[in-house]
Amino acid sequence: MLQEMIFAGFGGQGVLSMGTILAYAAMKEGKEVSWMPSYGPEMRGGTANCIVNISDQPISSPVVNEYDVGVVLNQPSLKKFESRVKKGGILIWESTNIKDAPKRTDIQLYALPAVELATNKLKNVKVMNMIVLGALLKLKQIVKKESVLTALKAALPERHHHLLPLNEKAINLGMGLIKSP
Repeated sequence: MLQEMIFAGFGGQGVLSMGTILAYAAMKEGKEVSWMPSYGPEMRGGTANCIVNISDQPISSPVVNEYDVGVVLNQPSLKKFESRVKKGGILIWESTNIKDAPKRTDIQLYALPAVELATNKLKNVKVMNMIVLGALLKLKQIVKKESVLTALKAALPERHHHLLPLNEKAINLGMGLIKSP
């Protein structure tokens, strides 16, 4: 089971964190993992993406040109990566920020108003990425939710561990958005 995924958006949206947490969770489960980030010199506001590959077998290369799953959080990322999702693949897109919806009909499309939900329901826009990650976990059972929570605890600095329950709520909210995978 090789899953090749791209997480893309602006710096500060948590795309690298999503990829890191998913990769770490897969490692905790004994899976083969590659994580390859790409970002500009800007800390926030510049483009950022990461390729995450997870498999039960060794991974030959972290470089991938087509993806089983695309997770895009802004319009430029949708424009760049929509065509690179494999036929029959999944594209999750953040519908609060992206106004021009994807056009493809040969992939599964999931619009998530993650920014709106994080802001209005959870009162913290920074957990928007965990809503999206929760939806991905429901769609593709790549790793267990418990492994993601363990990875989240390891990835977050201890001074932010008080936010772990909020992040878990965000993951659960995202999982609840997907009715049937």
